[in-house]
Amino acid sequence: MDEVKVIEIKKSVFADNDEDASKLRKELKDKGVYLLNLMSSPGAGKTTTLIGTLQRIKDKLRVAVMEADIDSDVDAVKIRKATGIPSIQLHTGGMCHLDAEMTRQGLDNVALSEVDLVILENVGNLVCPAEFDTGAVRNAMILSVPEGDDKPLKYPLMFSVCDLVLVNKVDVMPYFDFDLDKCREYVRMRNPKARIIPICAKTGEGLDDFADWLLAEVKAWKQN
Repeated sequence: MDEVKVIEIKKSVFADNDEDASKLRKELKDKGVYLLNLMSSPGAGKTTTLIGTLQRIKDKLRVAVMEADIDSDVDAVKIRKATGIPSIQLHTGGMCHLDAEMTRQGLDNVALSEVDLVILENVGNLVCPAEFDTGAVRNAMILSVPEGDDKPLKYPLMFSVCDLVLVNKVDVMPYFDFDLDKCREYVRMRNPKARIIPICAKTGEGLDDFADWLLAEVKAWKQN
């Protein structure tokens, strides 16, 4: 197994996370680094989606990945093996989210002068990660078909804070009681401006659209 750097993240010492997140965003802007916060429940397909997408953009952008988990380095190893992209593993010490200071601790171990885009794969959870601003430019989340089309109704904050919703595992939609139109309606109830892209990380369906969204986001952000 390839060795990856594992960073033990400590709980934030900042009382005002929003203020620290704003400072971090400005610092990253000054360095020309775009940070994307990717969230989902466990098993929704974050890592597989990332691998397919990174393979589509790695020759167009300089990218690094931070994988956040309570323990293990499985996902960081997968990313590095499959894409060759620098990946580090963040251990949260049992916490179910990252905040801005914890994200900063991870970024301190990334060669920011050598990247345009950092993707943070947050801890798998539909509640805690949505409550904390990490300092990212955009928030994205993955909803998988087996979870059900009603999740935007049950977890409103997650869908409210996300600029992009990827609906994954559409290949198994015929086997589940999942209505994509209803899902779109429920997402827009929470966030009318959210972009919704149906994907299948396993087959690659929709990943070109996600890759194009990322490329356009980074380009527009650098120009502003």
